[in-house]
Amino acid sequence: MIMLIFVFVIAGFLGVELIAKVPSQLHTPLMSGTNAISGITIVGAITVTALNIEGPVGTALGFLPLYLLLSML
Repeated sequence: MIMLIFVFVIAGFLGVELIAKVPSQLHTPLMSGTNAISGITIVGAITVTALNIEGPVGTALGFLPLYLLLSML
């Protein structure tokens, strides 16, 4: 449990440090991409939950947002 808290705190500090170094011109495009990724993930989670899919098909649908994210690169 202590290790999880440690990782969480370090990730928080690292995130704040990285965000602070982003120039203002890049902030809006980065936030728009982040919001799109969050939306894709939420839609995928709602779909899998609503269909109550278990097993390999549910796992495959769970990885669909990752595939969509990587295809945007």
